[in-house]
Amino acid sequence: MTKQAHMETIPNAFKDRDYEVNIRFPEFTCLCPRTSQPDFAEIIITYVPGKLIVELKSLKLYLNSYRERGIFHEEAVNRILDDFVKAVKPRRAEVTGNFNVRGGIHTTVTARHPA
Repeated sequence: MTKQAHMETIPNAFKDRDYEVNIRFPEFTCLCPRTSQPDFAEIIITYVPGKLIVELKSLKLYLNSYRERGIFHEEAVNRILDDFVKAVKPRRAEVTGNFNVRGGIHTTVTARHPA
C-alpha cells in the first residue's frame, strides 16, 4: 500500500472574510476492497477557509495516496473530509465523490462539516 501522504497548509491572508474555495480532482482512484479492481472518481472539495488554506500540491499527493488502497466509496469520502478538517480547520467544508459507473451502478457520496 502507498504511504498515506498528509495535507500541508499555508496562512490565509483573508482570514477575516468568508469566501468559498472549490477544488476539483478528476483523477481520483482507489481499489474496490472486494474485487481489487480500480474505482475512478472525481473528488470535489468545497470549503470556507478559517486561518489556513490547503497547499494544493500536498492535497494532490494526499489524494493520490489512495490509488492502491482498498476502500469503499463512502469510507473514502468521509476519511478525506475528516483528514481535510483536521489539517485545514475550515469554517465549513464539503467533500463529494462522484464515482464512475461500475457494474451498472453510479455512486455519489457527499459528506459535510459541520455535520
